[in-house]
Amino acid sequence: MFAFFKEFQKKRAMAKLKEQHYSFLFEEIDDEYVVFDTETTGLNPKEDEILSIGAVKVKGNKILTSETFEFYVKNEKNISSKSIEIHRIRPCDLEHARSANEVMRDFLEFIRGRTLVGYYLEFDVAMVNKYILPLLGIKLPNKTIEISELYYDAQITTIPQGNIDLRFDTILKKCDIPNMGVHNAVNDAVMSAMVFLKLKGGCK
Repeated sequence: MFAFFKEFQKKRAMAKLKEQHYSFLFEEIDDEYVVFDTETTGLNPKEDEILSIGAVKVKGNKILTSETFEFYVKNEKNISSKSIEIHRIRPCDLEHARSANEVMRDFLEFIRGRTLVGYYLEFDVAMVNKYILPLLGIKLPNKTIEISELYYDAQITTIPQGNIDLRFDTILKKCDIPNMGVHNAVNDAVMSAMVFLKLKGGCK
């Protein structure tokens, strides 16, 4: 019954797709993933905008560092000083940024039908969908894997009371992943990819 419902949802979404060129989003690619992260003007997908998006491909148990995606995105909102403190993106950094539609089209070509992975991925997907929905008439149909959920599931067997620290720095330390220091979308994506492979391999 569930499989039937999923297939129904897929066909319904495909029927809404404005540009058939992007039907490849519905063609799942086995054992390939795209780990991605966004830097934004704030934490409200309805009001805020993407400043940059970074991603890296994972195939099997390998991070394809030669296949990364990183672009700044033009936006209309002012960047607050608090926001700049977090992601270090200043208005001058966006002088040669590309339009959101251009970046999103390239991002779709990059991810194709691969499963999407990330840390608190729901937010990043919601931010991308903000641009994709008016462009294509659909939201991202890709499967998703949430890193904090993988980590929680791995830890709950050893900490049954459920008091688990899900902060990214904590997860990095627990999985013995080096902190790359510079906070930007592509570095965060690469670190998340390393965590993902560790958890996929049974890190506890």
